[in-house]
Amino acid sequence: MIKKLGTAVFLGTILVVQAQEKTADIDVIEVQGKFIATPYKNANQNITVITKEDIANSPAKSIDEILQQVPGMDIRRRGANGVQSDIGFRGSSFEQVLLLLNGIRMNDSQTGHNSLNLPVDLDEVERIEIVKGPAARRFGQNAYAGVINVITKTNPGKRVKISAEGGDYETYGFGFNAQLGNDQFSNSLQANSATSQGYMHNTDYEIRNVFYQGKLNIKDGDIRLQAGFSEKKFGANGFYSSPKATEQYEETQASVISLAHQQTFGKLKLNSNIYWRRGQDMYLFNREKPEIYRNMHIGNNAGGEVNSSYQWRLGTTGVGVELRKELLASNNLGNRNRFVSQVFFEHHFSLLDKKLNITPGISWANYSKEGNFFYPGLDVGYNFDPNHKVYGNIARVHRVPTFTDLYYVSKTEQGNPDLIPENAVSTEIGYQYQNKELLAKISGFMKNSNNSIDWVKKSLEDPVWYAQNVGEIDTKGFEFELNHRVLSWLKYSAGYTYLDTQFNQLNEFVSRYVLDNLKHQVVAKLETGFLKYFTNELVYRYNERVNLGSYNLLDEKLSFVKKDFSVYALITNVTNTKYTETFGVQMPNRWFHIGFSYNVNIK
Repeated sequence: MIKKLGTAVFLGTILVVQAQEKTADIDVIEVQGKFIATPYKNANQNITVITKEDIANSPAKSIDEILQQVPGMDIRRRGANGVQSDIGFRGSSFEQVLLLLNGIRMNDSQTGHNSLNLPVDLDEVERIEIVKGPAARRFGQNAYAGVINVITKTNPGKRVKISAEGGDYETYGFGFNAQLGNDQFSNSLQANSATSQGYMHNTDYEIRNVFYQGKLNIKDGDIRLQAGFSEKKFGANGFYSSPKATEQYEETQASVISLAHQQTFGKLKLNSNIYWRRGQDMYLFNREKPEIYRNMHIGNNAGGEVNSSYQWRLGTTGVGVELRKELLASNNLGNRNRFVSQVFFEHHFSLLDKKLNITPGISWANYSKEGNFFYPGLDVGYNFDPNHKVYGNIARVHRVPTFTDLYYVSKTEQGNPDLIPENAVSTEIGYQYQNKELLAKISGFMKNSNNSIDWVKKSLEDPVWYAQNVGEIDTKGFEFELNHRVLSWLKYSAGYTYLDTQFNQLNEFVSRYVLDNLKHQVVAKLETGFLKYFTNELVYRYNERVNLGSYNLLDEKLSFVKKDFSVYALITNVTNTKYTETFGVQMPNRWFHIGFSYNVNIK
């Protein structure tokens, strides 16, 4: 269930929603961002919040699978259970979405294929906050079409949680989470592993994560430390190159460490962080014959930022500075680096007895190799009363090519060092109604892109994909969402997204990624509670892609929770649908899972 769907000003790297878990209390939510804390009722961008309860009840096994249940999001998976997925928003490419872990940038400068290599297990996620629409003036690179912030947290007290699961195709998983500390200083350590022999030839996988998080409360603020490591080893049957490349294999690693600080000094608020992310990607064209073709890429992103906001009689003003170094060492892409400097400015003010809320802003970014970019934008919202509101926003965005876009070379791919950054103007207008039991939203959006980047070839017979600026792509669409709690034990939600994408200069090309986009999307959920301890959730999805046809999917999860013990049975693809989400990769048929968890409270 998504109980806190709504529109909100997404004002920074770290979103902190402070509210109770009931939909009735959504009007007291305060969104704390990079610069400005904004009450939910003054929000004027499209935000979805997936809560911990939503995650617990959902028939999803990984972060990418829970994201598939958000209208407007296009998760194009390769394999299952979080092996690898591309993230898109409303017709965007997988390179145009920014992914954050507790506010820290996790995007990979080598390729967006690796952005979802997060060192946390879905079961330990506190919530996921999603902004639909451009946020480049607050984040810069990759915040072209949307932003996803995966949030974990520490809790006071001493507690140990153990979990295990099993399923078809010799699938097994084990997890451990320990919470230790008090109100002043709290710590969390989690570790989990998952393995499977795979649902078809050469789709086996091993996934391991370790993650630590600590929080020290100080006067009017806190200091937070996080460190994590993720490793994935998987057969990549048909993932890249060609569907005929059935023996491909890949190993990826992602490490992150960050130290963050936030504190309030009267009307002045400061927050800052320093971070380092390391990514490693080893690819074999044939796992049994590594001498045929092998790639090894090691990337490092290191940076820091300082942000502040000040409340005064004309509103709240926020400014921020971020510096980042991106480095890559690769036997294929070469040794690459670039330095990124960004300055952010934003001002929020209200008129007409605080019913009209306006937030103009602009950011400037300098890339050492690509030059200077400006990202202006404006958000406007009007609250007719506590239940009715309208909003609109407009923004200009850019995206600098990844190192893979620029330099990758193989028998089937050819990068292009002459690529220029893509840019777009994006707009959205929406209406929202909310009361204690019902949330309804409808919005229309448009994005006009120039110098769009895609991998193309001249004909289906051409063996090589080329990275090119393919010209103008115009995307229009609308979206509708409804969430309704009928009774205390019965609730449902439904969402529909329509996209109309026009390719003004693609007639002579075959597109590799752009034409995988959705045209129609339906997401519906039904959750029921019964016999005090049981919960059942059904999730239905209908996707129609531009060039891959349509398919229907149904997932089911039955849960039993009593005090510190829980057990579940889960079935994905109940109807045994045959389908593909990207590049012809066959997805799994029906898949059964069972699992349990147990909490041990230590005195």
